[in-house]
Amino acid sequence: MTEAAFAVLALLVLAWAVTSDLLAKANITGPLVFTVAGYVLGNQDWGPLTLQVGAPSVHLTAELTLALLLFADAARVNISRLRRDIYLPARLLGIGLPLSVVLGSLLAAWLFDDLTWALAAFVGATLAPTDAALSAQVINDQRIPMRLRRALNVESGLNDGIVTPVVTFTIAVAAGQLGAAHEDGTATDGGGALLELAVGVIVGLVAGLGSAKLLTIGSQRHWAGTGAARLGTLAAALGSFALAGALSGNGFIAAFLAGLAFRAGLDEEVIDPDDAIEPPELLGEILAFAVWFLFGAALVPIAVHNFDVPLIAYAVLSLTVVRMAPVALSLIGKGLDVRTVGFVGWFGPRGLASVVFALLAIEELGETELVERAIAAVSLTVLLSVVLHGMSAGPLGKRYVRLEQAGDDAVPAPRSRRPAHRQVGRRPAA
Repeated sequence: MTEAAFAVLALLVLAWAVTSDLLAKANITGPLVFTVAGYVLGNQDWGPLTLQVGAPSVHLTAELTLALLLFADAARVNISRLRRDIYLPARLLGIGLPLSVVLGSLLAAWLFDDLTWALAAFVGATLAPTDAALSAQVINDQRIPMRLRRALNVESGLNDGIVTPVVTFTIAVAAGQLGAAHEDGTATDGGGALLELAVGVIVGLVAGLGSAKLLTIGSQRHWAGTGAARLGTLAAALGSFALAGALSGNGFIAAFLAGLAFRAGLDEEVIDPDDAIEPPELLGEILAFAVWFLFGAALVPIAVHNFDVPLIAYAVLSLTVVRMAPVALSLIGKGLDVRTVGFVGWFGPRGLASVVFALLAIEELGETELVERAIAAVSLTVLLSVVLHGMSAGPLGKRYVRLEQAGDDAVPAPRSRRPAHRQVGRRPAA
């Protein structure tokens, strides 16, 4: 990334910080703003900024962004609070997510018959994770039941980490099928991917738990100064990712598990977890804007150049059937009405994780015709999601609340044997 591109990005972040609430009222999200800016300013056909999708700085930015957000999302999960409504996110992650991967992969293999099975599986797995940032208005709307908002937030926070091994494995197998090789000339294979995952798991658990214990001891014994826990948490997030990479492990798995282990090992009476997790979360959010800019500059043009009927069909079906059918199946028997199931099913936007996985695939597999076809499917789906989910979050959230309130008002008051003047109210609808 050039100095000019970095300067433009900094100015765009500043402009967004100044106008974010104003744009939010118009249902315009940050990802949409930076995607459009990237497409206009960084497009290789006319853009004034020069961006190379294969440049090491591009991939490092994307990888660090996902690692920081994986750590922060995992560290935000409070298991004790989650237990009250665990059945919703557990079903979405345990049933809905695998079904989405399988259905998305089968759909890709059917619509794009020239793709290898590994590339079709890559597309399905890459587009399975959701991104709550694209529907932040729903997550933050206090009028929507907490159990729904918590379920969507926890699902989006954990599903990218859960699906990372699948994406990594499909890329490794696709590399073997396509004859791709690393810079050292060695081909990637599924066995190597499994070893990377194992190293990532060990590094993540040790780094996360160890960091939490050290920071707790330092705070208890008054070794650490004011704000040191925040700095240490950021170091734990970056260190788990970097250490896993240095040991030829999967840095994303390491960062994700480090976040889970960090929260589990932290003494919340000594260190406020919300305060400690803020630095990696904030840095991840800033870098995320850069990734969305790169998405508009490098990946959206691929979708435009490969645009055809099967591509648009896949994108539309991925955002609807591939997401909503597994959600509906996973929530059977939980007493939720059709409106609520549809609401949860729709608000599964595809976002940052899918973009980063696409950039990783280009780095590992090159820009061959087949790879571009797979990347185009991912890119167009994410682009539609950025537009549709970002602009519908506010209006549909308000509509859901209005319909729910109208449904409650329509429930007749229970009959009472007491005189009317003594009846003080009606029982809330269950």
